[in-house]
Amino acid sequence: MRALVEGVKLGLSSRKFWRVASVWLICLLYVLFQGGKTSLMLFMMVSVLGFYWAIGGLGGVKRIRGSRTLSLSGERGGLLQAGEQVLVKLQLQLPAFLPLPYIVVRETLRRHNGDTWAFEDSVVPYFSSRSELVYKTPPLERGKYAFTGTNCSAEDIFGLVEHTSVFQTGGEFRILPRTVFIPHWELYSRNSRLAGPETAVALSRRESTQINGVRDYVYGDRISRIHWSATAKTGTWKSKEFEHESLPKMLLVLDAHASGYLRPAQFELAVSTAASLLEYGARERISMGLCTLGKTLRNFPPAESYLERQQMLHQLVDINADGFGNYKDRLEAQQELFQPGAFFILISPLADDKVLAMLRLAKSRQMIPYHIQIGDESPTAGAPNAYRAGKRSAWQGTLQERGLRGVYVSSLRELPAAMGGAKL
Repeated sequence: MRALVEGVKLGLSSRKFWRVASVWLICLLYVLFQGGKTSLMLFMMVSVLGFYWAIGGLGGVKRIRGSRTLSLSGERGGLLQAGEQVLVKLQLQLPAFLPLPYIVVRETLRRHNGDTWAFEDSVVPYFSSRSELVYKTPPLERGKYAFTGTNCSAEDIFGLVEHTSVFQTGGEFRILPRTVFIPHWELYSRNSRLAGPETAVALSRRESTQINGVRDYVYGDRISRIHWSATAKTGTWKSKEFEHESLPKMLLVLDAHASGYLRPAQFELAVSTAASLLEYGARERISMGLCTLGKTLRNFPPAESYLERQQMLHQLVDINADGFGNYKDRLEAQQELFQPGAFFILISPLADDKVLAMLRLAKSRQMIPYHIQIGDESPTAGAPNAYRAGKRSAWQGTLQERGLRGVYVSSLRELPAAMGGAKL
């Protein structure tokens, strides 16, 4: 009964339905008022056609069901990375009797930001009650994806009436951001002086009494640290390297304010930078946390476990540049963010007083601030390349004057060199 009601509602909105109904009504009046074999035969033919239409609509396309299988063959345990494709297998369960020449199947894949992709193919029923469609999606960007209802449509053999139906099969998956391998991060090197290693050691890197090796002497090392035997053998000053009871924690702060990014690709670069640093922290067993300054501020405290890392990555999957409000005020409201001795890594395209306010706030809370400026390599970004390079150098000088450090990244391929200390 429900299928009949749905079919009637669908038919009432179809012009072809009214055309067939008008022809049937005219033939009925022709039989009633004219009579004869010709009128009766014409009426029977139209009635058979109407019955065929009803069977094809209510008992055919409406009864199609299906199931979807996704082939997520990524290298991360079934999680795909941006730029990869998904293999989709749609298995259709067709009615045993389907008096239709073909069926057109349409599927729509929707991204979390509203972007959609449409897929269309046709199926010939033959005598089998099962059919399978296999297709690949185009290379997908990071995000959360879901299939909407599968639409099946077919026309009768005369092309007079189109039958349609929609059924749900589910099918959700996530695409991780693009990442790049970072072999070395000079900021986190034990011998690096970029972020003030003496401050880091005093606040969060307590050393044990177990000697872990010998390193070159760094100005400021205590006399008790000097390794006299190695110094005598090599002729250069050497210091003892001790094992550390705890490694410095690190907090990644991702700027997701809408006003800071010129193009969507620039925000994607910021997200990929954060994801690449999370992967670096996982390899080096660094306790890393994440804070996203979007429409809703999300805070993940520094941790080393796999589960918490995955939660941070999933936060980066469907985040949008939709933040607003004062940067410093939003950070100050989250007191648990500021852990003395931890690195404060700000990922933002800004190079102004807002960034300085956030970095000074972190420094006042005994954290070690560091700025990763996200640039835009597009030639249409506004100013000429020479002018933008000058502004970049001026900003780096401004940071150095205030005892701060940072790097500039305009593409993901530049990130390893920038983190390794190379001059770009």
